Amino acid sequence: MELPIYTVDAFTDVPFQGNPAAVCLVNNEKLLSEEKLQQIAAEMNLSETVYIIDTCQTGFTLGDRFRIRWFTPTNEVNLCGHATVASASVLFYQLNNQSDRITFDSASGPLITERAHPNGITMNFPLNPPENQDEEEIANLLQHIGTTARIHSVYICKTTHNLLIRLNDSTTRLELESLRPDTTAMMNAEPTGKVKGVIITLKGTIDNGCVDKAGEAYDFISRYFAPWNGIPEDPVTGSAHTVSGAYWSEVLQKKSLYARQCSKRGGDVRIQIKDDGRVNLTGQSSIVLKGTFILS
Repeated sequence: MELPIYTVDAFTDVPFQGNPAAVCLVNNEKLLSEEKLQQIAAEMNLSETVYIIDTCQTGFTLGDRFRIRWFTPTNEVNLCGHATVASASVLFYQLNNQSDRITFDSASGPLITERAHPNGITMNFPLNPPENQDEEEIANLLQHIGTTARIHSVYICKTTHNLLIRLNDSTTRLELESLRPDTTAMMNAEPTGKVKGVIITLKGTIDNGCVDKAGEAYDFISRYFAPWNGIPEDPVTGSAHTVSGAYWSEVLQKKSLYARQCSKRGGDVRIQIKDDGRVNLTGQSSIVLKGTFILS
């Protein structure tokens, strides 16, 4: 059995930046066991391997609805933004899918994607607002993020299990990028399942260095750590912006936001908060590899 497979750098318009994902096209899901899906993801060894499954049997060029599943090297996850960008990019820009929009049926519900020229994708996701979190309850985890003196406030999103840590406004972009959290210690400090990812975020201004290469200021910047899912630090995380976007929209009283995830690779996300409890995330992509996965 052979599977068409692509590697796509999401949330960037150039190779070697953004967040890479492996995209596999599956015509018949019955031929792949759960074990095999996980083995392929482990073999690819990227933060996510995504399977686009043609459940309607309409073909990847003509179809406008597919099933989607995301796997890290260690486990399946219910939502992954950057791999969804990667999936839609392959269908729209590599396979020349003729639809105006594509719906992916996922464990988190239907996800709608549309073209956003040039070479971009807009995704419609559920918005996931966080709520206040008592710092004392998670003090053991917080001591391993690399700084406690700069913490402004802490929040938890119970739907995504993401902890959001806002740093003081006096913190600079360089200081955020220089943090070295002990992700193994973080994971060991929170074994209950309450937290499965940590967002460390900072309000963006020109003065603190939060600007893109064209000089436009970001509304906020962040980093994301998910050792609970086998990902010490994720390069760019679409799903995390359903949480951080909700938070900063409320704080800044803005519905259109521009964000940067400041990993070593890094990437930009445009955020549009909708009135129906959902959010549009827009990012560019770069398809860097295509080939065939050969299964014995």
